[in-house]
Amino acid sequence: MRITQGTFSYLPDLTNDEIARQIQYALDNGWSLAVEHTDDPHPRNHYWDMWGLPMFDLHDAAGVLYEVNECRRAYPNRYVRVNAYDASYGRQTTALSFIVNRPPEEPGFRLDRHEDVDRRLRYALHPYALDAPAGERYPVEPR
Repeated sequence: MRITQGTFSYLPDLTNDEIARQIQYALDNGWSLAVEHTDDPHPRNHYWDMWGLPMFDLHDAAGVLYEVNECRRAYPNRYVRVNAYDASYGRQTTALSFIVNRPPEEPGFRLDRHEDVDRRLRYALHPYALDAPAGERYPVEPR
């Protein structure tokens, strides 16, 4: 199963050149960029771990791509994404977000059904990755 979150998630993985072009597009629009990673890609998990600080005042995609590649090198078995923030509205607004790294094997989700008050049915997504403790959810490859 392939996690489909953010822009381009239904497409094949982007190449470094395609990632650089998307980063340059964001920079050309004046958006600030940030790189994040996680081992819990649940759709409601909006708080991924930051890789460094958000990159304000950058004008060259090569600097952001360097940070993307360093994060992918440090966490090859995690999800890594790039976020572009548009401050023109006076608040933090995500203008673009896309995944640039995935673990080699994505375990997927299951749908849990629960009976609630008055026999109402409730449904919840359970990621199989959460069956293991944090930090051990994806196999670690030796460096």
